[in-house]
Amino acid sequence: MDIRADAIDRIIKNAIQVMEDSKYQIFEISQHARSERDLLEKELQGLMEEITRTIEKVDDLERKYKLARIRLTEVSKDFFRFREEDIKSAYEMATSFQLDVSIHREKENHLKARRDELHRRIKNSEKTIERAETLGSQMNVVLEYLSGDLNQVTRILESAKNRQMLGLKIILAQEEERKRIAREIHDGVAQSLANVVLRAEIAERMIDKREFDVVKEEINDLKGQVRSGLEEIRKIMFNLRPMALDDLGLIPTLRKYTQDFEEKTKIRTRFDMIGTEKRLPSAMEVAIYRLVQEAFSNAAKHSKATFLSLEFAFQKHMVKVSVKDNGVGFLVHENRMKTDGTGYGLIGMKERVDLLEGRLEVHSELNEGTLITLLIPISMDNGKEKINVDD
Repeated sequence: MDIRADAIDRIIKNAIQVMEDSKYQIFEISQHARSERDLLEKELQGLMEEITRTIEKVDDLERKYKLARIRLTEVSKDFFRFREEDIKSAYEMATSFQLDVSIHREKENHLKARRDELHRRIKNSEKTIERAETLGSQMNVVLEYLSGDLNQVTRILESAKNRQMLGLKIILAQEEERKRIAREIHDGVAQSLANVVLRAEIAERMIDKREFDVVKEEINDLKGQVRSGLEEIRKIMFNLRPMALDDLGLIPTLRKYTQDFEEKTKIRTRFDMIGTEKRLPSAMEVAIYRLVQEAFSNAAKHSKATFLSLEFAFQKHMVKVSVKDNGVGFLVHENRMKTDGTGYGLIGMKERVDLLEGRLEVHSELNEGTLITLLIPISMDNGKEKINVDD
């Protein structure tokens, strides 16, 4: 046992050293990407201001060109009042304004193309930062485990591998959820608010010029953007924890989720409840809701299904949740231990069900769809529901 422990210790120390070196390199990549993103955002800010000035210049030149054409028309019609020099001067002025308008319009198009390019580069930098942070978080978690007491690591390797992996995945899931929320706020609400501020400044300048019709249009657009931003905030809040779970309970929340899922994915859904509805412990309701979300999400991503059904059955000592699709199916024995790139897959669902002392059953065949069944025990104790861990 001592020889085995020494060998494990050497392996762990080598792994720690390699991961520490790799973590430093990942940190450098992340910092470089952040610096590049900051420079691009600074350039984009200056570019947006220049675009605003150019648009205003184009509008001013177009007004002047319009007046010059009117002037040219007037002097061209009245040869008695105006001399040839007047006509020539009016023509040259109109031609000059027309050329200036063309030049500045071309400049505006060039600036907008550059703006779109900067947006793409910023988005690529964000993706690089996100990947680097994900790798860094994973390495930190693994290093935290590997740097612990060797005897504890040996015991984990011998008797509690599944628990270790579950704890690791929970920590990683928390980090990923934080990044997802930050990314949603940055890419959605934060960008919308920045655009609202910019357009409000433009509207303010238009007020000074007394272009009230343009200001009215800008304000209407701003109201639409604010409404859209509020809707995004509500979606983020709902994803964090659906308030309907606390207010209405699990069944109404699942019914609304299936309706929203159908509207979003265009996959036809059906929800059925069997038995007498009753409230479950809050933690259990959240866990079941997330399991249904995962099952629906997996079906939408991988099954190519056109129909999904959710059946929720209240039984005496357990609840039975069934999710069935008519998709392409898969070979369960080959895919049971695989996860997709964005979440837990079947492994994560099984671990969540294990925490509830329940059971996960998966039945699927190629081209015959998939049936996922969750069996979760409950019991009643003096009128208060709790998870039955003794079944």
